[in-house]
Amino acid sequence: MAEQRNRVVDVGFKVMNGVHRGIFVATGGRFPRTLLGMAAVELRTIGRKSGQSRTTMLTSPIHDDTRVVLVASKGGDHRDPQWYRNLSANPHVELVIDGHTRTMRARTASPEEKAALWPDIVASYNNYDSYQKRADRDIPVVICESLPA
Repeated sequence: MAEQRNRVVDVGFKVMNGVHRGIFVATGGRFPRTLLGMAAVELRTIGRKSGQSRTTMLTSPIHDDTRVVLVASKGGDHRDPQWYRNLSANPHVELVIDGHTRTMRARTASPEEKAALWPDIVASYNNYDSYQKRADRDIPVVICESLPA
């Protein structure tokens, strides 16, 4: 039963990602600029097993000129999303926000960093709090930082 539920969740996320990415690509990254009140982000990673480029549509509750924060919630699922597993294996990523591509290095926030960021993350999208309560894992917060020039 759990395996069947996992397959349904995975298919649902793939369909949602495909629709969002299709619209994003068709509009040159101009739409959607925001989803659920957060910046829309196209994350490009390298598959940890395949070595192939992987693209995922996400949202960023916090971002500025030097960093982009992502939440590996997978909607409160008990498993980490594949994109998180990929960037954990290869932290060099590309992000497209508002039509601009940025090459960055991703890392998992320390427990102290997550604790400091969490109130702002939840203020941006309060469902993250319910996702954390529902998940039987600590939902990782990812900090993507600009590479030194």
